Amino acid sequence: MTDAQVRDPELPGRLLTAERDALIPLLRARPDEDFAIPTAACPGWTVRDVLAHCSSALMRVVERRYEEGVFSPEMNDRDIAERADWTNAQVVDELERGMTEVGPIIAKTRGRLDVLPLGEWVHAGDVREALGEPGAYGGESLPIALSLLAWVTGRQAHVPLLADVDGFDEQLRLGEMSGERPPARYIGDGPTLIRLYSGRPLTGASYELAGVEARELNIFG
Repeated sequence: MTDAQVRDPELPGRLLTAERDALIPLLRARPDEDFAIPTAACPGWTVRDVLAHCSSALMRVVERRYEEGVFSPEMNDRDIAERADWTNAQVVDELERGMTEVGPIIAKTRGRLDVLPLGEWVHAGDVREALGEPGAYGGESLPIALSLLAWVTGRQAHVPLLADVDGFDEQLRLGEMSGERPPARYIGDGPTLIRLYSGRPLTGASYELAGVEARELNIFG
């Protein structure tokens, strides 16, 4: 695992590239009606809405469009509405382009936008869960996502937490480890840890959490 205080500038791009290679073929193989399935993690949004939000957010960075209110709920809704006349294939095409091109740009931002690829990866989990596909908030790219989560929570001076994650030999250090607050403890699997930090539903999850309330861990508000 990557230490929470050491940034790997290539990590966000690697996460998106890995997710692109897994998610895009999956989406291209699904019938159009599947894009209208509601998502449990994003009430009011369908699979297509989530994908349109993801693609537009990435393209704003690729095209350096950082106008006032960027990434706000109002702008997210506007971006989705602007793509209402697009085909599902066009939305997927834009998402693929964004996931391909944004990595080198984010690498140069000194960490300011590192949370964006993590959010995109979580949204891919939202889509997988809505479609009934395996690997939501997990899969082969989980180690990359957890390393990026460690960096992001450290940069945000988030609640300190030591996580013993199933299947990983090293303990994951999340948040600000300054010693001012004793670190909380987590024992469980990686996908559940991601759900905790992204405010996703935890129905049926088995884990141990001590020293912090679950609601305190959400990094997306």
